[in-house]
Amino acid sequence: MKFCIGMGFSPLDHYVPIAATADQHGWDTIAVSDHVANPETITSTYPYTRDGARRWEPFTPFADPWVAIGAMAAVTERLRFTTNVYVLPMRPPFAVAKAVGTAAAIAGGRVALGVGMGWMEEEFGLLEQPFRRRGKRADEMIEVLRKLWAGGWVEHHGEFYDFERLEMTPAPGPVPILVGGLSDAALRRAARNDGWISDLNSAEELAGICRKLDGLRSEQGREREPFAVMASCKDAWDLDGYRRLEAAGVTHLVTQPWRFYAGDTVELAERVDGIRRFADDVIARY
Repeated sequence: MKFCIGMGFSPLDHYVPIAATADQHGWDTIAVSDHVANPETITSTYPYTRDGARRWEPFTPFADPWVAIGAMAAVTERLRFTTNVYVLPMRPPFAVAKAVGTAAAIAGGRVALGVGMGWMEEEFGLLEQPFRRRGKRADEMIEVLRKLWAGGWVEHHGEFYDFERLEMTPAPGPVPILVGGLSDAALRRAARNDGWISDLNSAEELAGICRKLDGLRSEQGREREPFAVMASCKDAWDLDGYRRLEAAGVTHLVTQPWRFYAGDTVELAERVDGIRRFADDVIARY
């Protein structure tokens, strides 16, 4: 199993030093969260809390993922980057293809795209994208993205997107696409692509979802293809717990290692220390 740092809700000046430290201490990936704007009042319900309230307070920082990933890629050599998760159907496909493709090219292929379908209708409105049928639209967007990243002259004629032959350069080649979400539709979409991203789940929940994903991938004849399971676990805290997750099918553990040593700190020095200590206490022994 590989180890990934989740950067959600982090101050912007933490990204580059945390990436440089992680690159030197055996971490595999950094995951960047995504929201563009945070309306004061919404009618949409956040799907991952019991009361439907957002997990963050007003004025919590959200970096633009691709600006942040470009900056971190410039100071690292082996560390990989992904999004956890990028609200794909909230954007037009050409803007996504250009941003992700540029980041992937700059990083020398060390980039994956982790996508979600989104839940905040108000944010879709601000970005002038329709909220309805966003899942179907995202499925077609993924087709378009893969064509544009492949390079050469490409065209597409679909239900939502239609264009004649064009090229987009740089074309980084294949970029892995992982899908977040807990619904049946999300799991089916993940099984059709390159991986799945969890919410904060228990080990038992993750094991059950991994079994379901195995079945879905087998139905599509994709069981032998590479597939990542990036999981955040709320009840596995040590080497034995992490080994049980790996046995269940988890390939990447997403965590914020400073929480084990300094709690929910916003002090950069304490976060960097936590990254180093977790690397010594867990990654090196794993």
